Amino acid sequence: MGDSVSEGTVASIEKQPGDPVKEDDVLMQIETDKVTIDVRYTERQPGTIKEFLVKQDDTVSVGQPVATVTPGEGGGAGGGEAKAEAPLAKEEAKPAEKQEAPKQEAKAEAKKAAPPLQQKTEQKESKAAPAPPAATAANGKPQRPERRVKMTRLRARVAERLKGAQNTYAMLTTFNELDMTNLMQLRQDYKDAFLEKHGVKLGFMSAFVKASADALHLVPAVNAVIDGDEIVYRDYTDISIAVATPKGLVVPVLRDVDKLDFAGVERTINMLGKKARDGTISIDDMAGGTFTISNGGVYGSLLSTPIINPPQSAILGMHSINQRAMVINGQIVPRPIMNVALTYDHRLIDGREAVTFLKRVKEVIEDPRRLLLDV
Repeated sequence: MGDSVSEGTVASIEKQPGDPVKEDDVLMQIETDKVTIDVRYTERQPGTIKEFLVKQDDTVSVGQPVATVTPGEGGGAGGGEAKAEAPLAKEEAKPAEKQEAPKQEAKAEAKKAAPPLQQKTEQKESKAAPAPPAATAANGKPQRPERRVKMTRLRARVAERLKGAQNTYAMLTTFNELDMTNLMQLRQDYKDAFLEKHGVKLGFMSAFVKASADALHLVPAVNAVIDGDEIVYRDYTDISIAVATPKGLVVPVLRDVDKLDFAGVERTINMLGKKARDGTISIDDMAGGTFTISNGGVYGSLLSTPIINPPQSAILGMHSINQRAMVINGQIVPRPIMNVALTYDHRLIDGREAVTFLKRVKEVIEDPRRLLLDV
């Protein structure tokens, strides 16, 4: 599970006792506060599940046995016994069904012979089985339907970290708006050639990753972190990309993005995103990170104030692209505009540095040729 994780919760059990298993089959999934991990059958010799030693929602620790498996093709003798139990149970059920009929007939005859008073009592009792149409609260009003679902470890850990960030950081958010015309045109002109050569689609995220890496070099404080009474300036650029999954938010890390080209960034994003959605992402994939980018625009968000991902010092929020009337060279023209937000730790980053960082991102996105010319 990783050096920092000592226990997890059984999220799901993928097999049943009596099921055959072979090498690399997933037996169950263990959810930690960082990631969901597949527990796989690692023996080369196939076998049959004998029993599970844990059940769903149980807490398990590192090294704890979770299942026993009978080895051998078809599970050997143990596997044969497990298969023979099911038809035997069905055969034993048939005589019991036949015996039920005489019992029911005898009960009906006894009811007919019962005194009228006893029959009335039984009728009253039978009228009182149905459940009330709606539960009522203590105040006499009907209760509204609701469901209670246990919070996953990942969700609880995210909540704890984000609330801890609010309690620790002096968070402030600055905004800007980007004209996406040139970047959208660049993508339109080269998307087919880019896909043919690199085998991956050209998206907007790679441009924002590269623009952020460039801005982080320009403003090192945004890439730094407070450690006690010291400031640690990182001379490398590892950017976390926030990815929403059905089980919660995960932030896989793109490492040394300043050394990657656009194709390298897109390939890495696709690989990590697929692992996050499939539930196969590892703790190592999410370890570290010096800066985070969160794209709420894919869900239609117009503007937001993202929360810093501890222990980092800043996060960039992307939003949806909308056509707006802009004044260009004295003329009102429609332009595709994106709002962006930078939330930063004001204990470390001053307003001048935050605005300078966001302004540099704006310059590069609005004219990507700056990256080529380093201007």
